[in-house]
Amino acid sequence: MRSSSPAKLLGGCKVTSGQDTPLEGVPEEVETRSCPLLITSPAESQESFHLERAVVRVCGRPSVRACVRLSPAAVVGRATGGKCPGMGNSLRAAALLAFVVLSILVSLLISSVQQFGARISHFSNSTVAGDEGEFASLRGALIHQLNERRKEIIPLLSPGGGDDDDGDENGLSRHSSQLDEAPDWTLDYSLWKEITHGSRKAHMDEMGCDSLVDMQAVEVLGSGYTKLVVKVNLAGGQPVALKLVNEQGIDMGKCVEDFKDPQGCRELVSYKLKKEIVLLQRLQHPNVIKLKGHCAGDAGGREGEGGRVTVILEQGNPLQMIQLLQSPWEDRFRVCLDLARLLHFLSQSPLGSVALLDFQPRQFVTVSGQLKLTDLDDASAAETSCRTDADCTLQFPHRNFTLPCSARGLCEGLGEKRNIYNAYRYFFTYLLPHQAPPGLTHLVDHIMNSTGELKADINQTLEAFEHILLLYKSGLHLDNLPPSIIRDYTVMRGMGTSGNVEYRCWPSYSQQGCVLSVHSAREAAYICNSHSQCNSFTLTGQKTWTGRLLASFRSGFSHLVPDGTSEVYVKKTKAPETSTV
Repeated sequence: MRSSSPAKLLGGCKVTSGQDTPLEGVPEEVETRSCPLLITSPAESQESFHLERAVVRVCGRPSVRACVRLSPAAVVGRATGGKCPGMGNSLRAAALLAFVVLSILVSLLISSVQQFGARISHFSNSTVAGDEGEFASLRGALIHQLNERRKEIIPLLSPGGGDDDDGDENGLSRHSSQLDEAPDWTLDYSLWKEITHGSRKAHMDEMGCDSLVDMQAVEVLGSGYTKLVVKVNLAGGQPVALKLVNEQGIDMGKCVEDFKDPQGCRELVSYKLKKEIVLLQRLQHPNVIKLKGHCAGDAGGREGEGGRVTVILEQGNPLQMIQLLQSPWEDRFRVCLDLARLLHFLSQSPLGSVALLDFQPRQFVTVSGQLKLTDLDDASAAETSCRTDADCTLQFPHRNFTLPCSARGLCEGLGEKRNIYNAYRYFFTYLLPHQAPPGLTHLVDHIMNSTGELKADINQTLEAFEHILLLYKSGLHLDNLPPSIIRDYTVMRGMGTSGNVEYRCWPSYSQQGCVLSVHSAREAAYICNSHSQCNSFTLTGQKTWTGRLLASFRSGFSHLVPDGTSEVYVKKTKAPETSTV
């Protein structure tokens, strides 16, 4: 007994609910029987779909067999007439067949789209969950790196009490606040707060973010993996150098690529600047660049932007070794002397013995001729531990040195020796021996040998430099010059020369003539006698950094002119006729 179910007509077609009720409107040649298959779609989990196998006979012959979807919206085409009365019935049967096939294709397409959508939804949910897990892992790795950077700075914060009235115990940012607590010593957190937030509680800085308002950029002085150095003029016209995070630098680019967090990477990279601020505050010395201030925020004067740090330094000129090689020996000696004084200070600084791990001429500038260290982010006060002497080996491209391992298990003096040899191979070798005064060459050679072989410590090295300076300034190295040498010249005090016939010598303080430093007229006469072109020289009131006089040597001149600060010396044997104006 077949169950009857209500049927509806849709567009001339009868729709059933899928039971085995005979389908009205289908000719006898079309038989329907239930397929042994029940499909439940994930998107329509509340509906079951019975499929029926339709055997369509066209003109008495089976034409096609297929499973037709009948529930809940299956449509079976309605045929008129139950026989094949001819061509008309054949056309109707063909139309019915086409409609059935179309229904099958539409049904399969809908089912495929639903299943594909379900898979996409599941994949998207899995991808989002995976991205969140990856982000958490990257952020944890970034915080670990920030931890390590802070550990480098902690030993540099010398003892001192910091007030905590702002409620932030250590003044760290959102990343840094998650770091481990400091060890049991007291740290100068007031300094750390200033560096991180730009506060002025300890009055460390002369300048802050407000000093950078309305500044004018002049030129880029240099750029590296981490930092960008820019020369700017402040609103009042004062030139300063600004150090910023190089947003286009290699360190920043690699960090963003690794951690996918630009702000966190800016903070990580800026730790080098923060470390440098601490070192500049702790290592104040005439041969260390002067820290004028800093801004924890936007370099345009806006405070508080996370990760942005700007260091404000006195303006210096980058050290140009090629230009320095063409300078007079006195200026080259000054650079080497300043370097020796700096290394002596670093060997016994308030932080202990400090080694310059990135020792290159580009780390230095000159300010009014004085050498100054300007890049301290790679300086280290850590002592190297050891078990054997082999652990205390200094390796250089062409030489290795091994120091003894102390009873305390430390490579004592390793950083000092590293600094000395780097000074020898980057500075002393090129600047010190060439054109040294004859009376000082044996002392210069001693410095070259002792530093090149690391036979002397920095105290002995500085002592040798200071001894040369004393002799050079006092003129004691000129004792071998005969006193009578000056008698070969006629002196005219209070006079200068005009219409000069110049000649060039090397090295000279002037590119247009021959201008050298001398201790006295006697040394100038000695130099003039050694130059075949020299007929006279003039001593002016100008002096060098050592207090020595500047002497101008020439082949001749047309006449004398009054000059209360000058003295003209003319060789007697070749004294030209002159007229006074």
